[in-house]
Parts: sequence; C-alpha cells; structure tokens
Amino acid sequence: MENDNVLSSVHTTVFKKSENLEGKSIKIEGYDFNHGVNYSKLLSSLVSTGFQASNLGDAIEIINQMIDWRLADENITEDCSEEEKDPIFRQSTRCKVFLGFTSNLISSGVRDTIRYLVEHRMVDVIVTTTGGIEEDLIKCLAPTYKGDFSLPGAVLRSKGLNRIGNLLVPNDNYCKFEDWIIPILDQMLKEQLEENVLWTPSKVIQRLGREINDKNSYLYWAYKNDIPVFCPGLTDGSLGDMLYFHSFRNPGLIIDVIQDIRSMNGEAVHASPRKTGMIILGGGLPKHHICNANMMRNGADYAVFINTAQEFDGSDSGARPDEAVSWGKIRDSAKTVKVHCDATIAFPLLVAETFASRREKEKGVSVGGSGC
Repeated sequence: MENDNVLSSVHTTVFKKSENLEGKSIKIEGYDFNHGVNYSKLLSSLVSTGFQASNLGDAIEIINQMIDWRLADENITEDCSEEEKDPIFRQSTRCKVFLGFTSNLISSGVRDTIRYLVEHRMVDVIVTTTGGIEEDLIKCLAPTYKGDFSLPGAVLRSKGLNRIGNLLVPNDNYCKFEDWIIPILDQMLKEQLEENVLWTPSKVIQRLGREINDKNSYLYWAYKNDIPVFCPGLTDGSLGDMLYFHSFRNPGLIIDVIQDIRSMNGEAVHASPRKTGMIILGGGLPKHHICNANMMRNGADYAVFINTAQEFDGSDSGARPDEAVSWGKIRDSAKTVKVHCDATIAFPLLVAETFASRREKEKGVSVGGSGC
C-alpha cells in the first residue's frame, strides 16, 4: 500500500497535467523535402523550425510588417493634421527604415545585398562605422579576396596582406585609396575656405559617393537616391588615417560631428506620423546611434537585431531588444526579435524573403520556384 501511495505521488509529480497549447502556439515542424526544393517555402518554414531558425523566421515576418505598414492602417486621431487625414497621403506614408551595419559586412559579400537595398530605395537612413564607408570605396578600386581564418599574421604581414577573418585585403588597396581620396580632401578644404562649406561626416560621405561614381558602390546609390549615411566615428579606420595624413600635407579641414548628430536624431524625431523600424547587423556604434536616435521619439515600432554578441557583459552590442525598451529606444508595443547568427548567413536569406521577393512580385516575376 505504501509503495502504491509513493508511486501515485511520484507519478502525479512527473506527469503533471499540461496546459493545452493547441491553437495558442505554432507546432514545431521543418520543411519536407518530399515536396521538392522550393526555397521560398523553405524560408517560410523557419518560423516553425525552432531555435535561431524560428528567430530568423520571426525577423522575416517583422520586416514584412515594416514594409507593409501604411498610415492608412491606423485610426485617424483628433490631433491629426488635414494632410494626415487625406486618404492618398495616408496610403503613401510608409514606415521609415533605419539600417545599421558594421564594417566587416561591407568587407564581405553582404556589401552587395546592402547595395541592392540602397539602389532600390528600400531603406531610408543608414548608420555605419568608418570601415563601412572606406571598404565600399576601396572595393571599387581593387578587390578583396577569400583567405582562411588560420593564416598566420606574421606571414601575412611579411607579404603585405591584411586579414579580416577569412578575407584578405592587399595593402596596395589602401595605397590606391590614399591616391584616390587625398585630391578630394584637398578640394573639400578649398571649398571650405572659399565657399564657407560646413563639412559633416554625412556630407563627406555623400561627396565620396558622388566621386566614386561606381554602380557597385552602395555609397554611390545613397548619393544618387539622397539616402543619408551617418558615421559619427569617421576617424576610426583607414579614412581616419587619410584625414591624419592630410592634416600634415594640407591642414585646416574641419568636419563637424555635432551637426550630424542633430541630423541623425532628426531623422527619427521628425518621422511622425510615420512608424520607424530598425534593422541592425552587428553591434557597436551603428546599433547604439540608431537606438539612441529613436529614443528621441519615444522608441521605434519595429526592431530586428542580427549579431552573435552576448548580453552577459552588459555591452550594448549584445543587448536584446527588451533592454532597449527599458531606455525608451524601442516602444513597449513594438514587434522585435534578436537573431543570434552570423549576419553573412542570416541577412541575405532575410532580404530574399522580404525586400527582394516583394520587388520581384511587383515586377510580376515568379519567385520561390523549384531548382537545384
């Protein structure tokens, strides 16, 4: 009898009655390749696959919501202006998309994905690091090559090769960059002195995009499409080296960072009545500045973070979206997700199932068909 009571107690403890999740949660199931190789359906299945695949699936859904949102989806409020009540204006008013990324992604082939977005005006504001500027320009002058993570630094140094992960950049590329940019800096200084031009980092970047005049460059398309590119830490990289060298050869060039902070924050502050969305690849400066700008408007409405940083050291790079909610950088009602993944894997897939597939459908092109 005693054993029966023990068994009954243990059985009840181990097999505690479950809450019914039917209809409340997505069932976990992956893609069935018996249906053939359909990449669109494969990507759609990520949300029900689990782990970071589900987070990537959620990111795809959130970005599609960013793309779909129109002011017409919202109720007209009493404090709306007459313009905001106009049906045509409401239908044409879209979410303002902030895109941030670190320099390593421009060093990689993700640069071409970013160029595609900028070329077709799919994002509204860009924030990046100095490497995210110079690497785009340098690639127009000379290529970056595939290497290996294990190549020894001392040997590479003796050969004049610089390693970025498993990428190799010949030192000659930076020499070509110097030859290209110094005359431009000379001309900018002349315009400052003779025409009272006030240079800011974003104005410098716009000028460089114009001067490079290369359709492979996302900075060229940002210039062509009047998309602002902000880089508050403009001296942190080879471009900073060039400014340093130039200060000896032809001193006097001034670049005003404060005016750009006003402009960058203003992109968020004056976004209303639009919603704002953040897509941030990596951490550091781009992530912090985009989030901080959106704090000025009481938070973004959508946020997708893709990085491999952890939150346990208290860094902003690794912080999850909920931490940004505590600062007012993301609204508590926002749709958010962090994808713990290398952005070179996640971001092209994400773009394929959001921006790119939407554009192809608008062009009347069938997407997601089978193939090998």
